[in-house]
Amino acid sequence: MPDPLTTPHPVLTLSAARLATAASERKAHSLGIPMNIAIVDSTLHLLSFSRMPGAKLTSIDIAVNKAFTAAGHRQGTHLYKEAVWPGGAAYGIDKSNGGRFTVIGGGLPVVVEGVCVGAVGCSTGTPAQDQEVAQAGVDAVMEELRKEKGRQGRAKL
Repeated sequence: MPDPLTTPHPVLTLSAARLATAASERKAHSLGIPMNIAIVDSTLHLLSFSRMPGAKLTSIDIAVNKAFTAAGHRQGTHLYKEAVWPGGAAYGIDKSNGGRFTVIGGGLPVVVEGVCVGAVGCSTGTPAQDQEVAQAGVDAVMEELRKEKGRQGRAKL
């Protein structure tokens, strides 16, 4: 049997992006660090963006590119840290995709049932702080999905 011409897959919605943005903003506020927060879908296009008052203007593109990289490669941007040094397996990868590929921590994918549906990218703090804020956004979406699945399961009973 030939391969199908199309395949269904879950898609991150604007509602999910707004949920992730709000959770990331709360986390950034609790840390006392104003952030730029970008949410992209699986096609790497921006769904939501927030520049908190005081966030670094030069970090706007960095946040968007962190989300772009995490969704496009379906893994956290922090995972490239050791591979991008001269001689490393991914040395020079930051020059790919028109220079948009970033290896700075703070970009995390949103993975649903093994499929990357989008990503959260944050920038203004240290890479560890950016990642912590991005994780809050991912966690909020995953928690809402668990609740949604529970409601659907109860409705079928």
